[in-house]
Amino acid sequence: MTTKDYKEILNEIPTEPGIYKYIDAEGTILYVGKAKNIRKRIGSYFGDKKQQYYKTKALVRNADHLEFTVVDTEQDALLLENTLIKKYQPRYNVMLKDAKSYTYICIKKERFPRVFFTRRVFKDGSTYLGPYTSKYQVKVLFEVIKKLFPLRTCKFNLSEENIINGKFKVCLEYHIKNCKGPCENFEDEESYNKKIEQIHNILKGNFKPVKQFLESEMQFYSERMEFERALDTKQKLEILTDFQSKSMVVNAEIADLDVFAISTDEKSAYVTYLKIVNGSLINTNTVELEKNLNLLESDLLQYAIDNLRVKYNSIAPEVVVPFEIKLIEENVNVTVPQRGDKKKLLDLAEKNLKYYVLQMRKDKATRTKKETSAERILKTLKEDLQMDILPYHIECFDNSNIQGTNPVSSCVVFKNAKPSKKDYRKFNVKTVVGPDDFASMKEVVYRRYKRLLEEKQSLPQLLVVDGGKGQLSATMESIDKLDLRDKIVVIGIAKRLEEIYFPDDSVPIYINKKSESLKLIQHLRNEAHRFAITFHRDQRSKNMIKSGLTDIPGIGEKTANLLLTNFGSIKQVQLQSLEALSTVVSNAYAKKIFDYFHHSEEE
Repeated sequence: MTTKDYKEILNEIPTEPGIYKYIDAEGTILYVGKAKNIRKRIGSYFGDKKQQYYKTKALVRNADHLEFTVVDTEQDALLLENTLIKKYQPRYNVMLKDAKSYTYICIKKERFPRVFFTRRVFKDGSTYLGPYTSKYQVKVLFEVIKKLFPLRTCKFNLSEENIINGKFKVCLEYHIKNCKGPCENFEDEESYNKKIEQIHNILKGNFKPVKQFLESEMQFYSERMEFERALDTKQKLEILTDFQSKSMVVNAEIADLDVFAISTDEKSAYVTYLKIVNGSLINTNTVELEKNLNLLESDLLQYAIDNLRVKYNSIAPEVVVPFEIKLIEENVNVTVPQRGDKKKLLDLAEKNLKYYVLQMRKDKATRTKKETSAERILKTLKEDLQMDILPYHIECFDNSNIQGTNPVSSCVVFKNAKPSKKDYRKFNVKTVVGPDDFASMKEVVYRRYKRLLEEKQSLPQLLVVDGGKGQLSATMESIDKLDLRDKIVVIGIAKRLEEIYFPDDSVPIYINKKSESLKLIQHLRNEAHRFAITFHRDQRSKNMIKSGLTDIPGIGEKTANLLLTNFGSIKQVQLQSLEALSTVVSNAYAKKIFDYFHHSEEE
């Protein structure tokens, strides 16, 4: 959509509360939003474009048209927006970036229920408590539960029929007193389920009924003069009290509530959640929200609260937040505390959030600044060669000829420590007669950098010459002629001992054979050599063809290649009959070729 499109439909846009949908040309819903005044809210998308985020601009650009739904109240708009987002999953709506698979504690729906932790939730009627963001927290809970209430861990089907028929025998867990043996009916179902009920209370943070249960049990054993069992129950009570004191953050007079704090930056929002049950902090979590559009903090917080309360199965009747917001759930009280214990809880959430955001930004900065392998290699090379700057752009030259015939040179280019093959260059040596590597190097280096200067292209930071002092001296003649000595660092590498030579210095340096920088120089040298040899071989083959078949009047390179492909060599072409040649080329070409070779033989 454009600003012009918006202005044309401006008067059609309602000013009542409701929701609006951005839809593309294919009918896909891109974004669902709510508003107290739909016209005013949509107008913000077409206001000052300098103040808009990139994704807002992208949304408007990709949208084909708008649709509106008017409702009676803003609360109805909240409900409808939430429903549509869950149904259509629009790509531009806020996303909770929470891909972790958190731990849940499962109380299995079965006779003599097992209690265990899991990362998978099934709709099998079992009770799943969580999610817990810390596996350590779950382990501590399990240790407390095991000490307080011994339970079975086996997966046997403990039906009444199986137990009566004596299908199972007690295992080691029974003998070490981690289980009371319901498999052999040493523990009845009623007493077992009482323990499960108390475990429910512990996991929900309801410590008071658990304490009462243990105190009554201790009293029962005392009255029956079973003092050892009474002492054992007393120790369990102490364990529970100790665990509760470690988890307690506020006084027990505070009822169940959820506490939320929010912090935003340009691209993300972070929300910290504290779950308080009977004055105890039983769970915490911080989530990151991706800000796809320029939403207000209140919109982001409201979205996070609705999702987190569903995720953690929270039915707390009160929510503590830093500022006024409207929630989808109408029966939930929203509190913005100014003092007291609730304010301390909000401060605690904001403190945790502050540390989380600092850590996140630090981690992002570290990831951004993390050194790549290429940067590490180039830094090492810079230090080994005592250069002033990193050699992101390196070039290497090599010559190739056979006794002076078909002299060629190659120039390979590495950028960011990797071959940049589109920048490789080949050179036919023009001014040198005979096998003169020094003169050839001087010519091609001059031609290469003269052209770069004329075309105002970037120069390499490092030039590597395949050879020792002779090739390096010849190279420097061209470099000096072009006045580039202070602009390019030039080195030569001698193959025998991998010595590195610098201009005007007869003493070479030796880089550690295991150094990544030497391996990079060797890679450059080998790649230049390979490229030069390949080019020389191609040139030699072309010249051989030219000196043989293309000397025949009327026979071009294409026909010569066709003959060589079919007969293998010029000698074999020469031995063929006129009929054999006619099977590959036209009769006219065949006669020319046959007459050429046989006429030459007659002479």
